[in-house]
Amino acid sequence: MDSLVFLCARRVVAQRPLPSIPTHLYPVLFQVVVLDGRPLVLRDLVPAWPFPVLNFQHLVGHRDPLGDHPCIDCDQAVIQGVVSQLQRELEEPSSDSGWVLGIPACKCWLRVLDMTGLVDSMSSHTPAWLTFWSRTKGLAKACVEQHKSRSGATTAVAALWPPGVDVHIDLAVDKISYGIVRDALQTGAAGPLRLKCREFHPRYISAFQIVTLLDSLDPSCLRRVKLHVTSLGLAELSVILPHLLRFPELRSLKLWNITINVQGPTPESASVIRDMAKQLGMLPCLRELNLGSARLPGNLHQILCNLQAPLESLELPFCSLVPADLAFLSQSIHAPALKRLNLSGLDVSEGLLEPLRLLLEKASASLLCLDLSYCHIADSHLAMLLPTLLRCSHLRFLRLYGNPLSTATIKDLLQKTLELLDLHLVVYPIPLDCHTLDPSEFDFDCFDESLDDKLFSATEAEISQLLENSGRTDLVWTDDPDHEDLDYFSL
Repeated sequence: MDSLVFLCARRVVAQRPLPSIPTHLYPVLFQVVVLDGRPLVLRDLVPAWPFPVLNFQHLVGHRDPLGDHPCIDCDQAVIQGVVSQLQRELEEPSSDSGWVLGIPACKCWLRVLDMTGLVDSMSSHTPAWLTFWSRTKGLAKACVEQHKSRSGATTAVAALWPPGVDVHIDLAVDKISYGIVRDALQTGAAGPLRLKCREFHPRYISAFQIVTLLDSLDPSCLRRVKLHVTSLGLAELSVILPHLLRFPELRSLKLWNITINVQGPTPESASVIRDMAKQLGMLPCLRELNLGSARLPGNLHQILCNLQAPLESLELPFCSLVPADLAFLSQSIHAPALKRLNLSGLDVSEGLLEPLRLLLEKASASLLCLDLSYCHIADSHLAMLLPTLLRCSHLRFLRLYGNPLSTATIKDLLQKTLELLDLHLVVYPIPLDCHTLDPSEFDFDCFDESLDDKLFSATEAEISQLLENSGRTDLVWTDDPDHEDLDYFSL
């Protein structure tokens, strides 16, 4: 429920122009105009911001927006507002008086705009990546334009300019936006609007382009790199990794869809893997590693052996792991430190059940999030894993989607995991007995076609009733496979 101050602020921002407003009310006004989707008001509010720092995430947090409106509009309004402030500073460099939005012009100009950690989209009609990409492109374009507008000035004139604004952002770059982002990073360091990248997400661009951008980033801010690139193999990766060494705060590296296929090892691939391991070992702060969809059977030890400190988050979805890989993890420095573990796509029917149980046992004291989706876990397999799962006393998040479990086993799991008091989210599979095929013919690819809606609705009602009877109002059980995971940095 909104506070009285918040409701009053909603009435205030409905007025144009805004009336005289005390400084301490600006944060709640900002919340209102962002959550209500009022870009015109936001465009006026940003240049009048009476504090040196404006942090979106701290002000808006995870509050739900009113209605369904595109976040892109608010992003553009903020960018226009910052540009307006920069222009006003040039026109009134020494003015401590005057009136803006009906209040005295503030003596403290905005110097840091933090747009990191934003919800990617406030609209169900706007794809998250489009919002993320649009924010990056809009800010990059503004940086380049501001630099060009002042590039002809003499050194004496430039020395009198105000210090400008640092914009902290998570950068999303693809082939279309690459050129403008490169220009913004390479020219922006000396400009009035400067990009400071916290998380770097290149998609479908070449290794050369990735390196060019990495070499242009401010080394003091970057904490995560997420490479989502097709046809990027070990050789290209070995070109990129050395350029990560200049980032002392880099804690997370996600290599999604990288072609690391070493099922048929050769002397050349072994050499490249050794080089990759050496380079990973030179990242002293690395705590999260994702090797999604890489083909790594029997090679996990070689890749992780040089890491200087234990990983706290390890994601190995669909990596074709073998028992030796899990045995290595169980005996490594990483197991007792793991907070997040993603082994989705692991086939426990291929001799991996006992190695998995041993790994979970070693990680039980620290494990907070566990993803075992699509692991071919049947009722008998879960019965063997359950005692170990129950020793994961701090577990918050459990994902079991896509496994052939029966309704009875899922209900039993619910009742037994009630003792895990930190557990607040479970993503469970659609039960095996809720479809019309013979259980021996289970095939998840055609599961939806054979789903019995009435049986599944009855199962959902039973699970809801069990939760209600348990009194665990904080616990959520869902069959939604797209439910957002907990991020490593939020743990």
